[in-house]
Amino acid sequence: MPTGVQSEIARRRRLALGRRWRRVAAVTTVGIAIAGWPPENAPAGDVRLRLELAQGSGAQAPRIAVLSTVIAEPASQMPLQIRIAPTEAIPRNSFLRLRGLPPTASLSEGHSIAPGAWAVPLNGLPHLSLNLPASVSGKSELLISLVAEDGKLLAEARVSLVVQPLAPADASSPPAAGDKMDGAPPVVPRAQGPTLTPEERANAEKFVARGERDLEQGNIAQARQFFQRAAQIGLARGALMLAATYDPRELSRMRAVGVQPNVAEARKWYMRAVELGAPEAAQKLATLGGN
Repeated sequence: MPTGVQSEIARRRRLALGRRWRRVAAVTTVGIAIAGWPPENAPAGDVRLRLELAQGSGAQAPRIAVLSTVIAEPASQMPLQIRIAPTEAIPRNSFLRLRGLPPTASLSEGHSIAPGAWAVPLNGLPHLSLNLPASVSGKSELLISLVAEDGKLLAEARVSLVVQPLAPADASSPPAAGDKMDGAPPVVPRAQGPTLTPEERANAEKFVARGERDLEQGNIAQARQFFQRAAQIGLARGALMLAATYDPRELSRMRAVGVQPNVAEARKWYMRAVELGAPEAAQKLATLGGN
């Protein structure tokens, strides 16, 4: 073979080999940028494998979703809504640890591990309730921790628990609904709506709107919390909507599943709605019954 032809073949081979090495170098650069791979002495064939491993190794850390503030009354039981996502990122046998509860308070699930501290299994979260005795009042800061079986901390969230009684009725106010005087029909309190500042009204209406969204999604326990916050600010509609979530007739109309009615609670919040200036609550009171 002529020398010139041999030289041209050798030159083309060198060019082809150079192109192949540039492609390997480009892939190697991407692998290093993403995962620090491959090491300098790794075979070129390992580059693609390392790159795929790096792209598939980013698991999302679990997060705790909970209301930033929970308002409750003494001598009550209220749902404590805590959610963790994504579930696939939670190691097996993990649990929740709650600290900062009032020492005399208790939870419906789990067990006490110290005064004001509870351990709760994750399968108990859908039914978790907070039980508050009559002696509890004031504000507590709760620390909620997701803990792995080996004690490793996976996620944390903080909640302000505010326990405050309803404002006592004025001594000069008329008798409460349901009371009887000399055999007369039950007396409905006279509407005395408070004067709210524009800011107070706007905040209360936001709570009602949020509660109504939860109600539409069937999350009645959480809707109650927002309606109660609006009622405690002084918005009549908040008390009216809260009463409806306990009223057997309204729950039937909502087609609520798994929610127990409570006539006593419905009556209490209808009374409050009337006091706050919702005259339509008086009619609901008159027909509520005593069951």
